Amino acid sequence: MVHAALDPAFRSLVDEHAPVRQLGSGFAFTEGPVWHPDGWLTFSDMPADVRRRWDRHGVREVARPTNKGNGLTYDADLDLIVCEHATSSLVRIRPDGTREVLASHFEGRELNSPNDVVVSSDGWIWFTDPWYGRMPVFGVERPRELGFQGVYRVRPGMAEPELVADRYLFAMPNGLCFSPDESRLYVNDTEQANIRVFAMRDGRPTDGRVFASGIKDQTQPGVPDGMKCDHLGNVWVTAPGGLWVYAPDGRPLGRVAIPELAANFAWGGEDWRTLFVCASTSLYSLPVKVGPRNEPFMRARPKADGAANAGGASASAAASAHGRGATSSAAATASARAGDGLDLDSSRCALIIQDMQNDVVMEGGAFAASGAPAHCREQGAIDNARLLAERCRARGVPVIHVWFIVEPGAPGLTLNAPLFEGVVDERALVRGTWGAAPVPGLEPAAGDHVVEKMRMSAWEGTRLETILRAEARDTLISCGAWTNMSVEHTARTGADKGYLMVVPEDACSTMNADWHRASVDYALQNVSAVTTTAAVLAALA
Repeated sequence: MVHAALDPAFRSLVDEHAPVRQLGSGFAFTEGPVWHPDGWLTFSDMPADVRRRWDRHGVREVARPTNKGNGLTYDADLDLIVCEHATSSLVRIRPDGTREVLASHFEGRELNSPNDVVVSSDGWIWFTDPWYGRMPVFGVERPRELGFQGVYRVRPGMAEPELVADRYLFAMPNGLCFSPDESRLYVNDTEQANIRVFAMRDGRPTDGRVFASGIKDQTQPGVPDGMKCDHLGNVWVTAPGGLWVYAPDGRPLGRVAIPELAANFAWGGEDWRTLFVCASTSLYSLPVKVGPRNEPFMRARPKADGAANAGGASASAAASAHGRGATSSAAATASARAGDGLDLDSSRCALIIQDMQNDVVMEGGAFAASGAPAHCREQGAIDNARLLAERCRARGVPVIHVWFIVEPGAPGLTLNAPLFEGVVDERALVRGTWGAAPVPGLEPAAGDHVVEKMRMSAWEGTRLETILRAEARDTLISCGAWTNMSVEHTARTGADKGYLMVVPEDACSTMNADWHRASVDYALQNVSAVTTTAAVLAALA
């Protein structure tokens, strides 16, 4: 099928001729897809009252009945969160099948029918509550007890959910998602055919406005339903003909064509670059060039039998232990990957932005042929590093730019490694040149520090530790390029020196996704707390 680019930026997200593959068909009405990090897709077949799973062996049934489950996601512990139409409940189902009701009533009345759900990095579970589940086919026909359709958030153990938007704002609230840094909450309305966006302040949505409207077409079936953000902040939503994609400023970028009416979708696959689309009677997939907003479950690992979260300690506990001289980086790492909220003391933190220079990550730079510019764009590393820098400056956290700088001819740079030979051969990173300059958006601000080096590690032969000691900082948030070289080497040495290293992996990039994942999933796990930009921003809020 041919997808429609309404803006040139669309082509960096998905190829206009990306093939749409049918993975299974013959279902009643598919909904709620979610990818498990261990390699399978779970989705609802709502009218059939079945939950199914797709993996490389095909589609199979995993639960029946399901109380006509609709929207699905995982929490940070990889427990399944389900919107049940037939019971008007939001529930959590553990791997052993234990079912726990998280929300079923508001102000003493039954909810309409929870529809779609998302988990924020601080552990709140957000969901919409239209009344589709009280209609025939998609639920169980019965009277409504509430006189409105709301948007809520809840934590396990709360007596009832918290209403987070005006109760009469929405006609049929449906899909919802957060921006990558969780500074925005998007909620669409199927009946009004629009998307509203809210600014998040102190964990609550405020200043709601219409982000996109007129999401309808008399010539094609499709309505606003499932919705998600990619890691660049673009908003993807089901719509007539398939999926419509909007830039963060609301500009339409393009349309992904799907053969049947699309209800919902999810990113997945080994590298999170496959889009799975639930469309009426079928499940489809297509390759894309951009990944999802990092949600807590995407970096989670299942609990061991009888054990607490992997690592058994929160990042907060790790930071405290570090302050007492204990070795706690591994515990913090496990906790961050399991999705626990980071608890960072801003008075002890510093931010390192490493090697974000034109020659390293920009088209036209000395190392552009390595693939580094493309991977940097895919990661959204520049924008994420900028968000981190802005938040750190606002919280009084020192921002330290580490640059690889050589003089003309590279005197004093030993050629003992191919990386250093490449700097000389490509005449790269020479002081005063465009290539050595910081990338647009990551220029030093007043009060920032600049550290120069001629090695991969930010520690080797530099004044980095002098600055950290003067600022009394022992928790380092480290991002930049390249993940498997400078970022990894800096984290290894920092851990050896007794610093707590925190690596927001979506603010890092290298030459390709495979090298990035190899570093993130293995080496960095042992020397740092691997987390996301959103989690760090929340911890520094």
